[in-house]
Amino acid sequence: MKADKLLDAKKLACPMPIIKTKKAINELQQGEILEVHVTDKGAKKDFTAWTNSSGHELLKQVEEDNVLMFWIKKG
Repeated sequence: MKADKLLDAKKLACPMPIIKTKKAINELQQGEILEVHVTDKGAKKDFTAWTNSSGHELLKQVEEDNVLMFWIKKG
């Protein structure tokens, strides 16, 4: 999946991945896609809850080599 911007939030603990994601997505235009890489396992629940409450769409999530990758479409 092609993203318009990549955010590396690996090695950051909650709530920093969400805070950095919120800042990064604010820099995008509506409909653009942000790819986020995190290592905090709690991010699965955090990103699902955050996208549901913020009006953005969680398009895909993948775990590979202990890195969680999320693709979020700006709403």
